[in-house]
Amino acid sequence: MKAEPGVRKNKMNLATITLDQTWQVALPNGQQRSFSGSPQENALALQEFLATESLEGGVIHCEKPLILQMETGVFELSQWLTEHLNQPFVTNPTTDFDKVAAEIPWRLDYYGYRPGKDEYSVESLLTVGNGFMGLRGTTPEMEISDDCYPATYLASLYNEADSRVSDRTITNEDFVNAPNLQKIYLVIEGEKVLLTQDTLSHFKRSLHLKDGLLTSEALVTLADGRQLAIETAKVVSMEQIHYYSLRYRFKPLNFSGKITLVTEADGAVYNYNVARYRSLTNHHLDVLATQATGDKALLIARTKASKITIWQESQLTSSTLDLSNLTNETSSEKVKQSLTLDAAMGHWQEVEKTVSVHVYRAEEKVPEQDLAQSEFPAFSDLLQGSSSAWQTLWEQAGITVTGDLMSQKLLNLHTYHLFVAASPTGNRQLDASVTARGLHGEAYRGHIFWDELFILPFYILHFPETAKELLLYRYRRLPAAKEAAQQIGLQGAMFPWQSGLTGSEQSQELHLNPISGQWKEDHSRLQRHVSLAIAYNVWQYFHNTGDTAFMRDYGLELLLEIAHFWQSIARWDETSQRYDISGVMGPDEFHESYPGAEKGGLKNNAYTNMMVVWLFTEVLSLQANFDSAEFAAVQEKTQLTDELLAKMEDIRHKLALDINPEGIIAQFDGYFALKDLDWDHYRKTYGNIYRMDRILNAEGKSADDYKVAKQADSLMIYYNFSKNQVQDILTSLGYDLPENYVTENLHYYLKRTSHGSTLSRVVHAQLAAMVNEEELAWKLYQEALSSDYRDIQGGTTAEGIHAGVMAATLFIPLTTFAGMDIREDLLTFNPDLPVAWSSLSFRITRLGIDYQIWIGPGEMRVTASQDTQIIIGQKNVHLLANQPHEALYGFTENP
Repeated sequence: MKAEPGVRKNKMNLATITLDQTWQVALPNGQQRSFSGSPQENALALQEFLATESLEGGVIHCEKPLILQMETGVFELSQWLTEHLNQPFVTNPTTDFDKVAAEIPWRLDYYGYRPGKDEYSVESLLTVGNGFMGLRGTTPEMEISDDCYPATYLASLYNEADSRVSDRTITNEDFVNAPNLQKIYLVIEGEKVLLTQDTLSHFKRSLHLKDGLLTSEALVTLADGRQLAIETAKVVSMEQIHYYSLRYRFKPLNFSGKITLVTEADGAVYNYNVARYRSLTNHHLDVLATQATGDKALLIARTKASKITIWQESQLTSSTLDLSNLTNETSSEKVKQSLTLDAAMGHWQEVEKTVSVHVYRAEEKVPEQDLAQSEFPAFSDLLQGSSSAWQTLWEQAGITVTGDLMSQKLLNLHTYHLFVAASPTGNRQLDASVTARGLHGEAYRGHIFWDELFILPFYILHFPETAKELLLYRYRRLPAAKEAAQQIGLQGAMFPWQSGLTGSEQSQELHLNPISGQWKEDHSRLQRHVSLAIAYNVWQYFHNTGDTAFMRDYGLELLLEIAHFWQSIARWDETSQRYDISGVMGPDEFHESYPGAEKGGLKNNAYTNMMVVWLFTEVLSLQANFDSAEFAAVQEKTQLTDELLAKMEDIRHKLALDINPEGIIAQFDGYFALKDLDWDHYRKTYGNIYRMDRILNAEGKSADDYKVAKQADSLMIYYNFSKNQVQDILTSLGYDLPENYVTENLHYYLKRTSHGSTLSRVVHAQLAAMVNEEELAWKLYQEALSSDYRDIQGGTTAEGIHAGVMAATLFIPLTTFAGMDIREDLLTFNPDLPVAWSSLSFRITRLGIDYQIWIGPGEMRVTASQDTQIIIGQKNVHLLANQPHEALYGFTENP
């Protein structure tokens, strides 16, 4: 068995690049070359030249780092080469190359300032948080505008407001931008120092993924030529979740004089992140109190309708400034604290601001507090404690790959943002789940969707207690789901497509098409399969934790209420002698109704029906395996009688699917009768065709008329289950498909899918791997892995990260590449390591046992914390506690 790869200490195969009047490149083999064009031309030519060489990276020598204005953004040269050649390049290393290179996957660096959608996207990716709160990656000077968007998001901070749209009054629940206590800026001779394209001579922001520290450095040149250096640091504590802290430093570079330092608590904030929402009501807060005492400030606000109170306090400290001379001003919506000082050229001045944030729901008592008595941790103490908490999280959930630097960086980035969206510390007793866009932006109004299906496994396998907290969010909203089912004449629980504060349906009734500028009816609430995602997560949690107390107290009730809903919606068709489920939408989302239909909804969505078969099977299995008295008690509570259970048994064998002779499973009844789309025409005309529904609508057409999908629909079943498990579902329904039907279905639907959701690539990647199309699987996976970082959808990252795809791209390495299956009784591994990866290692917790897994080409090592059984390939393996087990898999040259 080979040793696990470590950090290389031997002499490496590195290029040496020297930047003078010309760029000189020396290779280890003695070859040399020079480049004499513009910096942009040289960078492209250098990239092309080095791509043909077998290198392990390079060292760049120059007077100062070279910043490139490239078409796709602003890059430092070593960053540009690293990202495009997937090897570490370092500028002017002051320490061991290996040490510097090892930090590259743990840093997110952005240079320059491109206001607007690009800047909004950067801010999403630089968000710092802890599951309770998230602060977008702005600097303290920035204010709400079309250029940039500072925001403070607090889990489950929602408010409903009415807006006039197309001569109608509609009510939307928004994810509220909380008051901004981050604001710090300088004033010189009455003029505020702003960070703009005109004033910024240099601007760099860095997110340190290991500990969630965001830093920035700026060189500001004012209109009269005066220059300032400004450096900031920001941390949201992962240990003390109610605190964040800022460090703000500035230095006059070519002048001395009076400078006023200003910091604010700003309650006059509003929602502005999503352009298509800006015409709607976006002021959600009333400021109840503002106060300042010495170096401390207080701002209390409350949401207008939901009556949630946000209590924020702050304290300023400084090692260089006399804060006893602070001037405090309060108004109805703001607290402003100012200090005017004589700033000397070349000397740093520094201030720290620590903020505490607490939230009280309408039913909770807001405690009385004395601002003067409030205590605040120092920036360094807060950072130290937070760093320790982050280290614990990384040890439990980090994925390590070797041989592929950029994949490692993006895996780190996605893991980091899931911790920001929800964490074991931040989500404890929080009554919140993970929103589709995390605590990073306002798209989808910060609501919770079926994305939980993709997100929960991360927490189930690494932090099961957090997974339980997320599931309890759904259980607490079970009464609302039952009421929703009753309102349309059905039984059981019908969970909403969009869920927020109370669990009522928050999907929009009207949807704005940004291409046409027109509003249209929105039927997305008919995606009733969200309840099946909840049921699947409950089952996944129980199956992999063995938490019988959770199932007895919560899980069984959730499963039975959801099953009761699907039993009540199924209708018998005498003609086909099968049950139908009508009036629903599938995951596709482009198809809301039949062509020309006035009413929304489709019949026999394949994914929905097959998931219902699975659910009924599981419920009946739980009845057989659970204590009869406990199961009977839940039956009585949910009114799911034995007669209804017997009907479920009948339905699970007779639900209808539409399957053609080639074995293609129709997305829904009538799908095969839809028109085909001229995909080449639309690609040539529009380029970006991710949102084909909007393009067609702007042309006066409808996606309902065409075989076009936003994302995987019927194929989604293969994301949830193995091929054998899906075959069991089809067999139980009495359908017999051709042997190669999975491959045929994959390619049939790939040709008709626009990938308007980043999740689409993940599902198709897993299915491609299932049918042994490794190159396709890898291509789709890499596109999904980089989708937010590259913002491949043309600006959607500006509205928040995509939590679902980030979680899914962390799951694929475990399931598809490590071949891990957690759906059977025994943990199973059938590795299929990508060619680009030299090794893959990770940890999981399953049924109370901690596993450490390392996989290399043809070999793997597993260590378990207790004696247990697993399966590797087709072989049962007995693991002894804390003793590594080494095994070969697949085909090797030396078996």
